Amino acid sequence: MGRILRTVTDKPADDLKPHFRSDVTVELIKHTASDADVLFAARVSTAGEQSLEELQKDPERSKGLINYLMRDRHGSPFEHNSMTFFVSAPIFVFREFMRHRVGWSYNEESGRYRELEPVFYVPGEDRKLVQQGRPGKYEFVQGTPEQHRTVTAAMEESYRQSYAAYQEMLAAGVAREVARATLPVGLFSSMYATCNARSLMHFLGLRTQHELAKVPSFPQREIEMVAEKMEAQWAKLMPLTHAAYNTNGRVAP
Repeated sequence: MGRILRTVTDKPADDLKPHFRSDVTVELIKHTASDADVLFAARVSTAGEQSLEELQKDPERSKGLINYLMRDRHGSPFEHNSMTFFVSAPIFVFREFMRHRVGWSYNEESGRYRELEPVFYVPGEDRKLVQQGRPGKYEFVQGTPEQHRTVTAAMEESYRQSYAAYQEMLAAGVAREVARATLPVGLFSSMYATCNARSLMHFLGLRTQHELAKVPSFPQREIEMVAEKMEAQWAKLMPLTHAAYNTNGRVAP
């Protein structure tokens, strides 16, 4: 990306102080994605080269076809599009994210090649902290104010200590790829993630809770925060496809 890596001594003191966040960010960088992409791909089976005419037509005329494809799980027409997102989130979110392999491409910032910034995740006050029930059948409920204070204080102190150790090693000339081992998974990272509508629908089916979902899912809240932001962007690009996805139980075709 053309960024020049700085040494420890190049950084202002304020840049070395840990910063704490409870949000995630998702930016749509580029895309080739529309409902018309589904239609020309589907109609080639019966119309051949004439299917290209779908690119000039209003997709609203054919929303019934999109719903049919979704309902009967004819999935390949939903793959002829692309969306690239820039995501900023804690490392533990990315480790869950990268379990999704089919139809996804990733490039993440590297602690081998750049000095990692001291930005760390601390749950917000609305983050449910307490797990109740047995494995496979449990729920999360709100924590008490005391529990939130305990979590915040413990995390912030741990983050400060780990980043101080990281800086100490770098100042001593230790390689970045070695020094980074002291840093926790609550550290923020960034990545580009590219997918198509079909792979995104599969991701959303597993990483969001939704009242319209036929198959319940129980994602960790932090990855759900990312998924919700990605879905909001996708819904603007392919509104008919998104509506059909919800109508048919949020099951990827």
